Amino acid sequence: MKGPFSGSPNHSKITMISLSLVMILIMTFVSCAKEQESQPYRIAVFVPGIVSGSPIYEMLVAGAQQAADEHEQAVVQVIEGGSNQGLWEESISTLAASQEHDLIVTSNPAMPAIAAAVSAKFPEQRFAIMDGALEGNEAIYTLRYDQQQQAMLAGHLAGLITASSMSGANDQLKIGLIAGQEYPDMTDLILPGFTAGAQTAHASVTVEFRVVGNWYDAAKGSELARAMIADGVDVILPIAGGANQGVLTAAADAGTYVLWYDTNGYALQKGTVAGSTAIRQDKATYETVVKAIEGTLPFGSAETVGLERGYITFIEDDELYLELVPQEIRDQQHAFIESMMQ
Repeated sequence: MKGPFSGSPNHSKITMISLSLVMILIMTFVSCAKEQESQPYRIAVFVPGIVSGSPIYEMLVAGAQQAADEHEQAVVQVIEGGSNQGLWEESISTLAASQEHDLIVTSNPAMPAIAAAVSAKFPEQRFAIMDGALEGNEAIYTLRYDQQQQAMLAGHLAGLITASSMSGANDQLKIGLIAGQEYPDMTDLILPGFTAGAQTAHASVTVEFRVVGNWYDAAKGSELARAMIADGVDVILPIAGGANQGVLTAAADAGTYVLWYDTNGYALQKGTVAGSTAIRQDKATYETVVKAIEGTLPFGSAETVGLERGYITFIEDDELYLELVPQEIRDQQHAFIESMMQ
């Protein structure tokens, strides 16, 4: 005997409606899943300066772009923040507020503090910061190059040169460091490292330290360098962004020496740039962004990398270095590099 609803037209209609609803739900779920799968991983590279002519930022962009190119679902947008540091936080805040980027990648020792301030307002935004350090903020990953180690490499060569008979060296055993601004890594790591490296080469070496006050004023950089040279300094390490050019010009005019930091600088002024350390910002950025795309980047942590893993190097094989610096000094510098890698 059939039930009261068996085979009734209404029952058939209800069944068809139910099946239709199920199919709609399934199709909606599948559509959403596909849309989620096809959603690109969006990367903003914020350059606190200008990319062109800045090897560090060129490497930053190149590393991020390489990582994106190897992952079909990743896209990169480059934003230049300009040289006015006072505007960087506003620019980063605008990026975070737009909610258009899964990751903001940047590089500068000042950026961790700026990112932390922005993160407090936009906690969902994720940051990867090269050349900076901040631990404990779950929205921020930082990677710092061992600045003290790098500065020691430069300082050791400076100590060897100032104590040498090279044509641009005098007998006063004075070297200099010109910074764009004072910041924790500069005062706590770079200046002490530079001094320690120099005094390892010759215990009587003294270091003069000056600050430009910004990262672009070449005229001020030149002014500070000329004053140092007049005071007996014969080797200067400039870490001052665009102001480095002024230091380089002053040293070239005086026939003294400059050491370059972060990139190969020998060809910038033949006979003046006597040594050059370099960092592998492209490699570090590439590896960091790949981890972020794959979901394995340890946000909240701060990593330090250095000479042992190939992220920092002293460039010994450049022809201009080989021509300018005597074999005896090069041998002593090489031995020091080897000792730091043990």
